[in-house]
Amino acid sequence: QVQLVESGGGLVQAGGSLRLSCAASGSISNIVAMGWYRQPPGKQRDLVATITSSGSTNYADSVKGRFIISRDNAKNMGAYLQMNSLKPEETAVYYCYAKKFTGSSFLDYWGQGTQVTVSS
Repeated sequence: QVQLVESGGGLVQAGGSLRLSCAASGSISNIVAMGWYRQPPGKQRDLVATITSSGSTNYADSVKGRFIISRDNAKNMGAYLQMNSLKPEETAVYYCYAKKFTGSSFLDYWGQGTQVTVSS
C-alpha cells in the first residue's frame, strides 16, 4: 500500500501562486509515476500534470507554461506542483496520484485531496 498526503492548498487571488506538496509513504518502491489531478465542483476529475520515475513530465494544455511538477530528490518520496497565474476556474480539489508497478500489474493510488480556491 502507498499512502499519499497532500498539503499546500488554500485560498488565493486570481493571478496568485500556490505550491502543493504530496508526501508518499508505505510501500513506495517501484512507483513509476506520480501526478496531480483536479476535480472542480460538479465536474469530473481531470489530469493536471504527471512526472515519471525518469523525470519525464506531461501537462494538461490549460496549465502549460504556468504549472511546474517536480519530484522529491529522494525519489518516490513525493511530488510538488508549483501553480502560477492561477485562474478562478481552477478552483477545485487537487488530488495526488501514484502509479506503482507490482511486478505483474500496475496499481493506482490517490490522496484525499486538498482544496484550492481562486477568488476573482
